[in-house]
Amino acid sequence: MKSASLPAPTNNLASSILGIWKLKSRKDVDAAGQGRVDPILGPDPLGILCFAPGYFAAQFMKRDRSSQQSAMQPVQGQNNSSAVDGYDSYFGTYWLDESAGTLTVQLEGSISLSNLGSTFVRDVRVLENELVIQLPTTAVDGTPVTRTLIFSRLQ
Repeated sequence: MKSASLPAPTNNLASSILGIWKLKSRKDVDAAGQGRVDPILGPDPLGILCFAPGYFAAQFMKRDRSSQQSAMQPVQGQNNSSAVDGYDSYFGTYWLDESAGTLTVQLEGSISLSNLGSTFVRDVRVLENELVIQLPTTAVDGTPVTRTLIFSRLQ
């Protein structure tokens, strides 16, 4: 399901991914094509992603954190990190498999101690001034979903 919706891997991905990216949309869809809302970051989170050669930093936040309980929300799928109070932040190193169109990140720092040292793999494409990241994960109830994040280039 996930690979069919992405175009062929991006040529020159290593140079195309560099820069600062602002989250435009984050969608979770189950196998039946039904959208799912992640209660931890909500339907329309804020986010920023920065890539320098070999290093990255990511921050995501629930748009309205006024009703957040003060606690760490658990990891829901093997490709997810943990959020704290509706906020998720991490940084580290990355490498690309340009022929497969995959990005592998290794977390050197994270708002969640349990994520330190974690490695995550995502499908990634750069389409003009948009960065598309897609990954399999699970909804809070355990249902498998495909998450698609679309970022707009800021710099």
